[in-house]
Amino acid sequence: MFLWHIGATTAFIRYAFRDPAMDLRYLALGAIVPDLIDLPAGVALWSRFESPRLVGHSLAFGATCLVVVLIATRRGPVRKRWVLVAVGVLMHLFLDAMWRQPETLWWPLLGSSFSGTGFATYGAYVANLMRQPLLWAGEFAGLAYLIVLARRSKLTEPGRRNVFLRTGTVSARIGQL
Repeated sequence: MFLWHIGATTAFIRYAFRDPAMDLRYLALGAIVPDLIDLPAGVALWSRFESPRLVGHSLAFGATCLVVVLIATRRGPVRKRWVLVAVGVLMHLFLDAMWRQPETLWWPLLGSSFSGTGFATYGAYVANLMRQPLLWAGEFAGLAYLIVLARRSKLTEPGRRNVFLRTGTVSARIGQL
């Protein structure tokens, strides 16, 4: 659910922080990092964990991202950008409703196992996901927000698109969809 995570994270964080200089590229990266890490590992280790949500979907991972950024950077634009990755990771956990999978969310505090899906194969898990209307509604909502944001920021204009690609900023007012 990449579009859901990127769109919903961008909408929520832009509104909450109200920073027009926010680099949305770093935020979008953070919003998908847990899946980029866990999905390949979860597929490769399906017979052991029966889940695509592993370490990257834990609070320990999100907190570690934040602590590493705070230790490795000084106040200023570099820290401001990289903190957005950690914020995106933590928003991902919220958007995935990870509180419903406490073994994964609180890993390793509740032990070394992760919350399983109950599906014997990854194929069965994906087939079940594809039949979930809520998943498709989330993807559509994320895509719709990103399209509206791009239109309001006039990213079809080469100059504005180049500014976004260089700086990660958009011209749409915050609070305006």
